[in-house]
Formats: sequence, C-alpha cells, structure tokens
Amino acid sequence: MKYLQGKAGWAILIALALLFPLVAGNNYQLYVMSLAFIFAISTAGLNLITGYTGQLNLGHAGFMAIGAYTVGILTVTYEWPFWGAFAMSGVVAGVIGFFVGVVSLRLKEHFFAIFTLCVGFIIYLIIEKWDSVTGGTVGIIGIPGPAPIGPITFDSAISQYYLVVFFLVVSLWLMHRIVNSLLGRTFIAIRNSDDLAQALGINLMRNKTLSFVLSTFYAGIAGGLYAGYVRFLGPDLAGTHYTFDMITYLLVGGIGTLMGPVAGSLLVAWVTQSLQFLQDYRMVVFGPLLVLLVIFFPHGIVGFYYKKRMEREMKKRAAEASRAQAVKKEAGTNA
Repeated sequence: MKYLQGKAGWAILIALALLFPLVAGNNYQLYVMSLAFIFAISTAGLNLITGYTGQLNLGHAGFMAIGAYTVGILTVTYEWPFWGAFAMSGVVAGVIGFFVGVVSLRLKEHFFAIFTLCVGFIIYLIIEKWDSVTGGTVGIIGIPGPAPIGPITFDSAISQYYLVVFFLVVSLWLMHRIVNSLLGRTFIAIRNSDDLAQALGINLMRNKTLSFVLSTFYAGIAGGLYAGYVRFLGPDLAGTHYTFDMITYLLVGGIGTLMGPVAGSLLVAWVTQSLQFLQDYRMVVFGPLLVLLVIFFPHGIVGFYYKKRMEREMKKRAAEASRAQAVKKEAGTNA
C-alpha cells in the first residue's frame, strides 16, 4: 500500500488497469473487470454520502437504476444518441436525488436509512409496474452502445473496457478533489458530529443535500455506463441487494477512504468469480470469508493500512517528544 500513495501511486494503478487486457485470458475477464469498475464508480458515490458524510443511504441502487433507465428509455424509445442520453443519466439521478434528499435528510441515523430503503423499493416498484415506459418485468432490450468519438470506436471488448477505465479515473480524480477540499472537510465534520458542525456555523441541511446529490449523480453516471455496456435492463438493477453489495464493497475496501470502493469492488468480484466452481455453495464459503475480514479488518483493507500508518506516526512522534524531553532534562541537570 505504501507504494500506492500520491501521484506515483495513481500512475501505478492507472498503468496496471491499462495493462490488464494484455494479461486477461479472454473477453469474459474483461467483462468482469469492467462491471467491477462500473460498480466502483457507483460505490464511490455511496462512499461520499455514507463514508464521508455519515448518512447511510440504503436506496443507492435505485438511483443507479434511474441513470441506467434514463439511457435505455432515451435511446430506445426516443432514439436519442447515446452520449446525449448518457449526459442526462447523471442529471436526472441528481435532480431526483435532490428532491429525495430535501425530504429524507430531515431525519437522522437509522430513520434516514429506513426512509431511503423505502425510496429504493418505491423506485423498484415504479420500474417494474410502469410497463409503458420502462418495459416492466421484460425490461429494455437493444440499448445501443457508446457511439464513436471521432476515429475512436467502442465496438470491441477492449475499447469498451478502456472507456470504463477512463470514467473510473475521472470519477476518482473528481472525488479526490472533493474530499480534500473545504467542502470535503465540511462533510467529514458533519459525519463526526452534527451538533459540533452546526456550532461551527455549518449549514447541515444544505451540505447534506449537496453530498446526497453528488452521490446520486455518481450512481446515475455508473448506471448510464452499465446500460451502454450490458445493452439490456431489468427492474432487478434497482433491487436492494445491489445496494447491500455496494455496502459490502465499502466494508471490504475501507469506508471513508478514496481507494476503498475500488479495492472492495475488485476483491469481491474476483473472489466471487473464483468460487463459481462451487455453484450453489459458493456463498457458504464467501459468507465466512466476509465475516473473518470484518473481524480482523474492521476498517477495511485500505482503512486498516491507514490506521496502522497513523499508529506508527503517533508512536514516532511520542518517541521524538520523549527524546526531546530527556535532552531538555539532561541539559537542565548539567546547567
């Protein structure tokens, strides 16, 4: 982990992502990795509202489905070009997220979580029952893929993979700028203590709503990428199990860390794939593995590293202070 810090670390991670197609055995591995990256983008949005702002959104998958269905409906029903529909995916999810946030964020702690769980279920029911618009249980089939940009086309699995990598890098870069700005510190202050943040003059409702809108925007963008990559949609995308999958990615990778969503998405995706040979029994193995990981790494993989690094720095500072005090005492004795 120490080699993955700073600009050099980002360069190493990007290089590894770019080189992956050279070592991938087949297109299916590219498919798995691409889907993991898409869900990492959505999980990064969930991390903003949950990990950095301290509000557990249990309806996050519903906003990802909103972004996906925005692309599906606009391209298939209204014959919009893909990139125009894709641009609207994040906007529509963010606008709906604004109205949901204005109402739901008046609640706190588990009341907010339960409310958002109900919102996610309502989104699922609307998608499933509104046959004339969403296709109901049949879903939307024949969604066009990303259109060419100049001479660059996205017809092959490798080109689509690189497109997903591009959006992942841009999303993480923007998230890095957000969480390391004054706005990000404001979100963290709200997470640590609502009352203390309000005492410092922070507008809780405005900043919570902004964090919620940004998180749903990320979910919408991920949903738009998902629609263009998979090419068909069903109401299951809005199911709560996808939200809990993303929460699992956060717990495994490290909640409240920038690289946690990526690490968790990749690790869970590939562990699940490696257990496919167990068929129906793979979850029996995966469940205890997840429990052990939470027990021994309660802050996630990335969070565990940050915690150990902080402990080492604190011990180092304590040792330096002790040495300085000893030198000062010795100098006083000699005098």
